[in-house]
Amino acid sequence: MALFDLPLERLRDYRPDRDEPADFDGFWKDTLAEASSHPLEPSFTPYDAALSTVEVFDTTFAGWGGHPIHAWLVAPQGTTAAPCVVQYIGYGGGRDLPLDHLVWPAAGFATLVVDTRGQGAQHHNSSGSTGDPHGGPHMQAPGVMTRGILDPEHYYYRRVFTDAVRAVDVAAAHPAVDADRIVVAGVSQGGGIAQAVAALQPKVAAALIDVPFLTHFRRAVEITDRDPYQEIVRFLSTQRDSAEQVFRTLSYFDGLNFAARGEVPALYSVALMDWICPPSTVYAAYNLWAGRKDITVWPWNGHEGGGSRQRDIQLRYLRDLFAG
Repeated sequence: MALFDLPLERLRDYRPDRDEPADFDGFWKDTLAEASSHPLEPSFTPYDAALSTVEVFDTTFAGWGGHPIHAWLVAPQGTTAAPCVVQYIGYGGGRDLPLDHLVWPAAGFATLVVDTRGQGAQHHNSSGSTGDPHGGPHMQAPGVMTRGILDPEHYYYRRVFTDAVRAVDVAAAHPAVDADRIVVAGVSQGGGIAQAVAALQPKVAAALIDVPFLTHFRRAVEITDRDPYQEIVRFLSTQRDSAEQVFRTLSYFDGLNFAARGEVPALYSVALMDWICPPSTVYAAYNLWAGRKDITVWPWNGHEGGGSRQRDIQLRYLRDLFAG
């Protein structure tokens, strides 16, 4: 690893022009309205996780298209109306097991850990259980970055972001959760999803956005040769005449456009040696975030960012936020 992006003093002021389609807000309004035509139908089935201080529920709800989405709800034993962290997962990962999600319950929070449709089979230590029955009519490179990329209506992340917005409604529906204190959180892909949901879902009270993926697509594909952004490059290297359409589609899903609409308090983190989600892409979103914001900088780390140190900062951040 090495410093490869803009120096920190330039990152702090980096505000690129946004490529925002004129119908961005209408696209998402129509998308979420279409999704709302399907009953949410949250199901919370008690799950024996062999854990004595928390309650665990194997959770299912109707996401985009009414498709079943799986999640874990883990809450302190016997709690009611607790704050809740809705967690979204990094690229290729899954919700895995309840025992992997005990930090927030130990701090008195409930947590809803949401599977990402069509993922969960790429990491040896993280499995998922939610498929993606709607793949769109177009070809794709390996992975999901180019699934349906020639049309925003069919693009994979339209379904993922919609699932994620509805997951907040699921958390709010459970008696263990205080619907006025719901936080969205994630690392990498999860951070990009949280960033979008915080702008789209009015029930969100705050956002924890770590080294977010799905942000400032054009710059990312031009300065890093790492996956998952390279999936887009490989697609364009063979579909040579599709660049204009590809970047038009991506403009509906770019974290920069969501950040400009983010009004809730947000805590970001960035790693200055991150070749997967380059620091300029993170700072671009952070600098555009419209609401109250803070950022933690990890100057000597790659995509792992602050790890448990960042989680420690988040615990204190939310404690102080909700104490006020």
